[in-house]
Amino acid sequence: MQLTEIESLVSEGVDAVAAVIARLEARIDAQDAQIAGLTARIGQNSRNSSKPPSSDGYGKPASKKRSLRRPSGRKQGGQEGHEGARLEPVASPDERLTHEPERCDGCGGDLTDAERLEGGERRQVFELPEGKPLRVIEHLAGRRRCGCGQVSAAAFPEGVGAPTQYGPGVRALGVYLCVYQHLPYDRAAQALRDLAGAAVSTGTLQSWTEAAAAGLDDFDERLRELLIASPVVHFDETGARIAERLGWVHSQSTEKLTRYVAHRRRGGDAIDDAGVLPDFEGVAVHDGWKPYRNYTAADHALCNGHHLRELQAATEAGHGWPEAMGELLLDARERVERAREAGRQSLGPKALAEIEADYKRVIARGHAEHPPAQGKKGKAHNLLLRLERDRDDALRFARDFRVPFTNNQAEQDIRMVKLQQKISGCFRTAAGAERFLAVRGYISTARKNGIEALTALGQLSAGRPWLPMASGP
Repeated sequence: MQLTEIESLVSEGVDAVAAVIARLEARIDAQDAQIAGLTARIGQNSRNSSKPPSSDGYGKPASKKRSLRRPSGRKQGGQEGHEGARLEPVASPDERLTHEPERCDGCGGDLTDAERLEGGERRQVFELPEGKPLRVIEHLAGRRRCGCGQVSAAAFPEGVGAPTQYGPGVRALGVYLCVYQHLPYDRAAQALRDLAGAAVSTGTLQSWTEAAAAGLDDFDERLRELLIASPVVHFDETGARIAERLGWVHSQSTEKLTRYVAHRRRGGDAIDDAGVLPDFEGVAVHDGWKPYRNYTAADHALCNGHHLRELQAATEAGHGWPEAMGELLLDARERVERAREAGRQSLGPKALAEIEADYKRVIARGHAEHPPAQGKKGKAHNLLLRLERDRDDALRFARDFRVPFTNNQAEQDIRMVKLQQKISGCFRTAAGAERFLAVRGYISTARKNGIEALTALGQLSAGRPWLPMASGP
């Protein structure tokens, strides 16, 4: 403001000056809020928000507060009683090579005609076979002439339908490289050629993946039914570039089951089409996204991993109550873990009452730090109100030991979809996304049940897909 403007304003009287001051103060408050919001956004990282660790870059954030994980008190490395893993010798090796000493270690004499003693030290080397490990199996459909003069020919085994073809093991390996190891089709074709001597085109690999997905209709329906019948299911969703536009991948999973569904939408339409949550009556674990709340037949449990990260960000912003709430949640988790280790199925009424009373005290402290104010509430205040409203769902893990503290199961299951996006950039077609997700869910479920990926894919390629028999917790 220029000097002449100030002199003119003073001449108008005190009320005019007060009005200008009030207007400037309002502008400063708005700018302070905007600066605070931008500063908070810049300060977000994988430790205080839902951003992935890969977004932190090479300069990892310095830890201002304690880690969100508490020390277990155990020594580093393998624990007592842990068997570990090592390469065990086999009783019948494929090849034996004997090495004889040529000269005496004492006098240096020639040992060519010396007495040979039994035994000796044995060592085994596990190695890939030389050359190409691909085997060619020829099927001959023999013919026989009956006494009546009729010539009959034998039938080929099921799946042997062309003069030359690759078997289910090779097809399984191709799908494994593309879907499980996330190799693009051209690199997977090169790997098959180098490792197995199988010269296949990218089009052939794509057709194998299409055939694998087409054989999973019964598996997907079994998976959906088992998820609906499960006591606890984890739900999550993530954006994905599908057919040159933003789409969404929705996951539904347990410790034993994994199912993915691609959809053009994120909300209720997609959840309905996925076909699990609308009929689900167990406990739905998720990150608190509002559309999940519309399904009232299920109980809901919130991911406290998300809460801890948000509380960390609010603490770093200068608030006091979020650190107390974080401590409370971690204390409650430790109580649950100790009770489990002791073989108990739940916390006692006294312990639950103490947790809930402490929770209410922290919420009251938060309200004292965030008095009612006009205008837009900050992130910390909104977090406080959510934790107050959703107390039962945030603490459900303490009342029901089937419910985990976090939604990490869903986040781990959906992480592989994000990895595929990073490698390929997008799914070129909606059908391609659906095929990839169907096979990926099949492999994930099989591995959760102790079935190796190549074994499960071999059964699928042979037309006999493995089917889960029971849902997990």
